[in-house]
Amino acid sequence: MGRVSGRSCIVTGAAQGIGRAIGEALLAEGADVCFADINGAKAAAVADENRRRSNDTGGKVTHAKVDVTDRASVRAMIEHTVAVFGKLDVKFNNAGVNKPMNFLDVTEDNWNFIMGVNGLGCMIGMQEAARQMIAQGPGPDGVAGKIVNTASIASRQGFDNVAPYCASKWAVVALTQSGARDLAKHNITVTGFAPGVVATEMWEQVDQDLMAIGASERPGQAMEEFSSEILRGRVAKPQDITGTTTFLAARESDYMTGQIVMIDGGMTLV
Repeated sequence: MGRVSGRSCIVTGAAQGIGRAIGEALLAEGADVCFADINGAKAAAVADENRRRSNDTGGKVTHAKVDVTDRASVRAMIEHTVAVFGKLDVKFNNAGVNKPMNFLDVTEDNWNFIMGVNGLGCMIGMQEAARQMIAQGPGPDGVAGKIVNTASIASRQGFDNVAPYCASKWAVVALTQSGARDLAKHNITVTGFAPGVVATEMWEQVDQDLMAIGASERPGQAMEEFSSEILRGRVAKPQDITGTTTFLAARESDYMTGQIVMIDGGMTLV
C-alpha cells in the first residue's frame, strides 16, 4: 500500500515537467491520477505511457484537456475525473506560465496572460475542486478533500525581469491562505509548495526568453546565476519535488493547512 492508495487526484500542467513528475509519483504510490493539461494530445500520451505502468501500483489513470482560465473547462475536467474514479480527493493546481520581460517593458498583455493562468487559474481550480469535495462530504478520515497549489521562490522575492510571474506566485500564496481559512469548515485543507530552480521544459524556454530580452548572453547563463547560491549546490530535478508533493496529498499531512513548503535547496531562507 502506497501513501496515497485509494485517493483520486487531478494534476494540472501534467503533460511535462513538475506536473508530470507529480502525477507519476502519486501513481507510483497507489493513487488514481488524472493528467490534465491545455495540450490535450500530450496529456493523453503521458496518460497512455503511465497506464501501462499502473498495473503494478493498483492506481487508475485518465487524462483531460483543460484551460485552467475557463471555468466550464475546469468543471468538465472534474466531472470527467469523478465519472472515471468515482470521487475527487486531491486537486493539484500546478499549471503555470512565464514570459520574461524587463520591468519597464512589461505590457498589459504580458501581465494579463501570466496572472490569468497562474492567479485566476489557481482560484478557479480551487473553487471548482472545493465544490466537488463539499458535495462529497468528509471521508472516513474526516477530510473532504485536499487542494495543493504550486507557488515558487518567486512568491518570496521579486525578480526584475519576471515581475508579473512573481506577482502571480505571491497571489498563489494569498489564495492558499484565503482558501484554507474559508474551506476549513468544510473539512478541506489547502496547502502549497514553492520550488526553486528546477530543470524543466519551462526553464529551457525561460532561458531563451531571457536571452531575447538581453537579460543574459548565452544559453544556461540565467540558470547558473539564479542557482549560484543554492545551498545544496545544484539545481533541482522534478523528482526532487515529488517526495513533498506526495506527502501533501497523503494522509500524513491531513492536519496541515494554509502552509507553503519551500523546496528550493536552500536558495531562499525565510
